[in-house]
Amino acid sequence: MTRRIIIAIAVATLLLSTLLLPGCKKAEPVTLQMLTMKQAAYSDTHINEMVAKFMEANPEITVQVTFVPYESLHDKIVTDQASGSGMYDVVLVDEIWPVEFAATNYIIPINDRITSEMRAGVSQALLDILKVGENCYGLPWVLDTKFLFYNKTMLTEAGYANPPATWDELVAQARAIKQKGICKYPIAWSWAQAEALICDYAQLVYSFGGEILAADGTAKVNTDGALDALNFMRQTISDGITNPNSTTYLEEDVRKILSEGKAAFTLNWTYVFAMANAPETSQVPGQIGIAPTPAGPAGPVGVSGSMGLSVTGSSTHPDEAWKLIDFLCSEANQKQYASDSLPIWTAALDAADLNASPELVAAAKVQFAAVKGRPEFVSWYNAFSTKLQVAIQKVLLGTQSAQEAMDPMLAEAEQLKSGQ
Repeated sequence: MTRRIIIAIAVATLLLSTLLLPGCKKAEPVTLQMLTMKQAAYSDTHINEMVAKFMEANPEITVQVTFVPYESLHDKIVTDQASGSGMYDVVLVDEIWPVEFAATNYIIPINDRITSEMRAGVSQALLDILKVGENCYGLPWVLDTKFLFYNKTMLTEAGYANPPATWDELVAQARAIKQKGICKYPIAWSWAQAEALICDYAQLVYSFGGEILAADGTAKVNTDGALDALNFMRQTISDGITNPNSTTYLEEDVRKILSEGKAAFTLNWTYVFAMANAPETSQVPGQIGIAPTPAGPAGPVGVSGSMGLSVTGSSTHPDEAWKLIDFLCSEANQKQYASDSLPIWTAALDAADLNASPELVAAAKVQFAAVKGRPEFVSWYNAFSTKLQVAIQKVLLGTQSAQEAMDPMLAEAEQLKSGQ
């Protein structure tokens, strides 16, 4: 055997042994399945861009994304996980679902994955949105609350220099806009029989000084500020300042009405500001303003609509799933897509490279200082919300008074509470 052959064999042996070392093994390819919602925060296009960047940085991981409407997201997760052979690794979870999902192991705790950087850079209140007891079940990804969007041109034509600061001012401005023939129905709401309705309702209830559920789970919807809020909702329909089709609208319907120049006022989520002012998605670009939601007797209370990403209990690739979540929730990624949803990172709101309108950021700093969640502290919230939607719609459609519709909700809450 020649010296050259001996050297070649030695080099080949060394290379083979190096490849077999634990730290040098080539990563096995992994495919992750991610379930998220269609436009209500990050757009489908932007999510696909984020995922493409993640896969470029992690070529051993393929991510397949499934988009469903928000109204289907909860049941899609339940069906997938309850089957015992769930296909999804990463799921988008509304802040109202963790109590329910944690009890069934549909999502798993990630306490040990939260870094010191996250704890220092993200407020504890946000880190807690998917917390149940002492366990955190996901990382916040969508920081959101409802804002007041208004048509600046319509307000100017009606003689107003500023958007309404109170609900009474909203009514007064809407009446003036209608009376002057500027807009037939100045206000559009997301009042279809869906969780969107509860978001608007909760915001009004809180600002009118009411509650939906007490801390012990007792329903409070048939008294005080809760009744006042519901009567306010119905009255705006009776007065002809609310578009009567609002009882069939979801958030995207309302966004389209605003973007068509057919509404002066709407409540909606962050993403609407960019879309309602973009020429490619709006007929009134540059005319839509954003402001904190109006104040009621109890002040300017906003409703929280934040959501987080969780690793499912069925995932066989939890490490890779977390790697995807960590990337999507990173400060750099969130700053780039801040026009869709503002970053969860505290310092990012003041960063020079934040891709968001100063007008949006200014409204957000005020609004996020006064937000309150829906009563997600009970495991039966989702079931109660469904029953409440039906009752509220009876009032909005004029088939029952607020008192008649809300009184039975006490017994409904007690029945759900006893069956938990």
